[in-house]
Amino acid sequence: MKESVTEVSLSEALLPSLAIPHRPKIPQFTRLLHGLFCDTLRLAAVAIIPLVFIAGVFPAAAEEGGSGHYLPGSMASFVDSVPPAETFILRYNLLHYKGDYNRGKPLPIAGISAAGVDAESWAHGLTLLWRPPLELGEGLSYAMSATIPFVWMDVSATVTADGVGTYRRSDSKSGLGDIVLMPVMLNYTITPDLSTNFRLGIYAPTGSYKVGRLANTGKNFWTFEPTIGLMYFGQKNGREATLFAGADFNTENNDTDYKSGTQLHFDGTLAQHFPLWGGLAGAGLSGYWYEQVTGDSGSGANFGDFKGKTVGIGPVASYVSKVEGKDVIAELKWLHETDTERRLEGDIIWFKAVVKF
Repeated sequence: MKESVTEVSLSEALLPSLAIPHRPKIPQFTRLLHGLFCDTLRLAAVAIIPLVFIAGVFPAAAEEGGSGHYLPGSMASFVDSVPPAETFILRYNLLHYKGDYNRGKPLPIAGISAAGVDAESWAHGLTLLWRPPLELGEGLSYAMSATIPFVWMDVSATVTADGVGTYRRSDSKSGLGDIVLMPVMLNYTITPDLSTNFRLGIYAPTGSYKVGRLANTGKNFWTFEPTIGLMYFGQKNGREATLFAGADFNTENNDTDYKSGTQLHFDGTLAQHFPLWGGLAGAGLSGYWYEQVTGDSGSGANFGDFKGKTVGIGPVASYVSKVEGKDVIAELKWLHETDTERRLEGDIIWFKAVVKF
């Protein structure tokens, strides 16, 4: 009898299907990886080529604070897809970041110059997603979501102040972060294995911010983030190849007269999914490429040509099951940053738990 995980699929609410009719044989593992790699190349060619051209047109620059609103890895796999069928989804996001900056020019943080920066943060986010009973056409669906974050930050750096000189200081802050709204989320199912989606993210400056404070739970400016996604999830072979490409357009921080330039980012996942313990397990690699593609501006942008970028990669594991009749997904991943210029560099740990009602 063929194995099936239809009972623990997401009932066509998060994905068209997650049913894998058989367990891949171990001797075929090499061929599965080869096929997965080829599938990914095809998808990447479709989505990346136009944006790579755009990225090559502009010089890179680093944003205020050494990091932008977008969190690498927040949209990178099937867990982050737009549901094609009517549903309500509750998602818990846990993020831990620890990094430092000890290279080149100081970082502009909240209106001050900071060198030798060490930073650590924990963030808890609650996402509410609704796919209403609205049909836009065959294979096309609409959803909306909001994410409410609670953030704890600890930052230490060597700063320079008029009349005081250069000294080492530390700041800690916790509280509400910048709320993320996604009023437009569209999904189009091309085939049972292949879908594409578009979403518009809006980061609102709801977090705490104070000029001269190293640790702030908010950025004090708005960010508008259009993102496109392309996802392959093999119904028979359990292979996943997912790619997201987005750009962040920022408004000016009125307290520092600093306007961060536009950032471009790509996030992707390669994974193999297989039946396990009555559910559906997955294991693979996740990675991202992030770069600012237009320069900073405003009277507060006094650091000149401040080119920056970062790349990260690491393992990802997921599990899909049913708990008291509800579809549940859990995903855990670690992303190690490398090839970083003029930004904080460190390690990111993500945990996501999704419940479909």
